[in-house]
Amino acid sequence: MIQESAEPAEPAAPVRNFSVQLSPTARGARLARLLATEQLRSWGLPLDPAGQVVAELAANAATHGRVQGRDFRLTLYVIGDTLRIEVTDTAGERPPRPQDPAPDAESGRGLLLVGALADRWGVAEGPAPRKTVWAEVALPPHSRNPCSGATGGHSQRT
Repeated sequence: MIQESAEPAEPAAPVRNFSVQLSPTARGARLARLLATEQLRSWGLPLDPAGQVVAELAANAATHGRVQGRDFRLTLYVIGDTLRIEVTDTAGERPPRPQDPAPDAESGRGLLLVGALADRWGVAEGPAPRKTVWAEVALPPHSRNPCSGATGGHSQRT
């Protein structure tokens, strides 16, 4: 027997996700940050630290994950109280490695910044030849989407 409810169904909360494919160049990395900050603004989410995390991951994809003729993908989505940022490139054989640069070095601090700004980050392999470098940023209580799905997860840094 099918039971029907007399109460009207509540409308589902909009799914908040965004994905774009970009060229693995300095221009593509800048565009990733610009598009991400505009998307975050449209969702009513804070621009930082997420904008800086996107900038670092996109710069790494353009610099270290660049493969001629292959783009990288930026994906943003909200799961419960977390914004997840993913950057996928086609240099799966070159996993990111945090460095300990010299104090006067002009580069090499990107993943150190990601580690400091994100609540968690890591790398997911495949399918070949791809890898995805991801970071998660906790959302402030006023911007959370309680109907977006997941209610838990790991809080450990990678």
